[in-house]
Amino acid sequence: MKRIVTLQDISCVGCCSITVALPVISAMGVECGILPTAVLSTHTMFKNFTCKDLSDQIEPISDMWEKEHITFDGVYTGYLASKEQCAQVVRFFDRFSNENNLTLVEPAMADNGKLYPAFGEDFPKAMAEVCAKADVIVPNITEAALLTGMPYKTEYDHGYIRELLERLLELGCGTAVLTGVSYEPEKLGVAYLDRNGKEFSYFTERCEQSYHGTGDIYASTVMGGLMRGLDLGDALSLAADYVVACIKATAVSEEGRWYGARFESVIPKLCAMLQERLDSRE
Repeated sequence: MKRIVTLQDISCVGCCSITVALPVISAMGVECGILPTAVLSTHTMFKNFTCKDLSDQIEPISDMWEKEHITFDGVYTGYLASKEQCAQVVRFFDRFSNENNLTLVEPAMADNGKLYPAFGEDFPKAMAEVCAKADVIVPNITEAALLTGMPYKTEYDHGYIRELLERLLELGCGTAVLTGVSYEPEKLGVAYLDRNGKEFSYFTERCEQSYHGTGDIYASTVMGGLMRGLDLGDALSLAADYVVACIKATAVSEEGRWYGARFESVIPKLCAMLQERLDSRE
């Protein structure tokens, strides 16, 4: 069984971050270790919450893992709370990433043209240094624009997406993936470009609803798929189909608007879709 470690926060209640990554990746047949960057009582869509920064634990835990000769087949990062944590993650990559494992970065810092309120204008530069170490990065269009210095657009063509992907590769990552790509109103999807010039895109129906945590569901599913041996295109399409299924399952819940996407009930479908893709490769 493959083993990965994910570095991001824990929201003790609410569907996001490690609370999503751990069950999704485990259900896909991959051991999921965790290195929490912070612990929150709930995610930040709740009116009140506590937050305990765990930056001071990242390196001591890493030290113990090295002493125990613990290794990982993959390293996956999500929300990082500060530019200082970005620097810590870069050091973690230097210690635990190598040519035999895979590093995936979800630069969770912005959406809808704006940085999240917790971040200063200098944060994208720090996150760009994290992305430079990654084999695969999965930003949305807002995050990609901030990472590259390109203008954020809501109306665009294939040329704009291609340039964003090319500029993301210039950061140093192996493959740049863009989420939330749409060329027609009824479709939403993903596109990637790698260093060999290979392109890929995949589109699903656009759902009217939007829920907290779908980016975490997406990135976690991609990581699980890659660890199970899917190629990147198959992992991205699997993740897109699963997110759509999660959104549809959540749409019937009044809590879904703020609590997060109800991914748990759809895990059996995820496992079935994963197995179908694995079987088709044989």
